[in-house]
Amino acid sequence: MALAGVLVSLLAFYRRGRGGGRSVAEPVSGMLTVTGVSPRPAAQGEQYVTITGLLSGPGVEGETVYGRFAWDVNQWPSPGDRIDVVYPAGRPDRWQLSHPGSRPYLGS
Repeated sequence: MALAGVLVSLLAFYRRGRGGGRSVAEPVSGMLTVTGVSPRPAAQGEQYVTITGLLSGPGVEGETVYGRFAWDVNQWPSPGDRIDVVYPAGRPDRWQLSHPGSRPYLGS
């Protein structure tokens, strides 16, 4: 029985690698206008920041979103900043930002 499970898993892995699995929507580019940001800490290096903003892009017009990220305090965001984002077409709730001072929060 366990051998059958392993074979099914290997087949699924093989199909996914050859494009036979579920297709993933191509990401689209958008813009996040920062409307709120947690206070900049006094500590140096990477610190956690919570960002709130309005996401705009193809299929999305001004949707309010938020996220928590590890961010370099020397590049701390401010309200009014515009940050490039990407998200799967039709799924703005799965947005990701692209900024040299950020990386995803470990809990996300």
